[in-house]
Amino acid sequence: MRVLVVEDERVLADAIATGLRREALAVDVAYDGAGALERTGVNEYDVVVLDRDLPKVHGDDVCRRLVADRYPARILMLTAAGELDQRVEGLSIGADDYLPKPFAFTELVARVRALGRRASAPLPPVLERSGITLDPSRREVTRDGRPIELTRKEFAVLEVLMGAEGAVVSSEQLLEKAWDEHIDPFTNVVRVTMMTLRKKLGDPPVIETVPGVGYRL
Repeated sequence: MRVLVVEDERVLADAIATGLRREALAVDVAYDGAGALERTGVNEYDVVVLDRDLPKVHGDDVCRRLVADRYPARILMLTAAGELDQRVEGLSIGADDYLPKPFAFTELVARVRALGRRASAPLPPVLERSGITLDPSRREVTRDGRPIELTRKEFAVLEVLMGAEGAVVSSEQLLEKAWDEHIDPFTNVVRVTMMTLRKKLGDPPVIETVPGVGYRL
C-alpha cells in the first residue's frame, strides 16, 4: 500500500512517515498543499493523510481538487480542527475519514489500512491464498500454519501480490505500491526481493514469473 502524508509540521510529518514505513507501507511526504498536488499528479496513492491547515494550497482545496479529478486515493483528514461541525465540514468536501489531533498512532494505522482496503476492489482484513495467510494489522504471515518472518519490503511485496488475487503484477506496479518515490526505477531491487521472498515461502513455489510481464501468486 502506498500512502502520501501531507503535513506542514515537518517533525510530525516525518514521524508519521517513519511509523507507517515500519508497518510495511510505502510512504511519501509533502509539507504543503502545492507539494501534495504535485505528487498526486505523478504518483498513484492508495491513501492520502491530509492536514487541513496547509500553506500554499489549503488542505480543503487539495481535497476538493482530488475529488473533482476523481483521484482514486481515499482521503484521511488529520487535523487539530476536531469539533463536530469541523469534522462534518471536512467529510462534506470529500474526505473519507477524519481523525483529530492528538491521536493514537495505532488508530491512525488502523484507519489507513481500512481506507486502503477500500481504495480499489474491497479486500478482506486478512488475505489468504495458496496456503498463505497474511494479516496486515499484525504483520504476520504463515504458510500452512507455519510462521514466516519477512522484512518490511518482502511483506509489502507479498501483500501486493496477494491483493491482486491471481492477476499478474508488473515490476513497475510493485515499485509503485511497495516503495516510495526515492527508489531508482532502474534498480533490480524487485528481482532481489522476489528471490528472498520465494526462498522464505519455501516449496512448492507459489510465486510465478510471467516472462516480460511480471509476477503472479
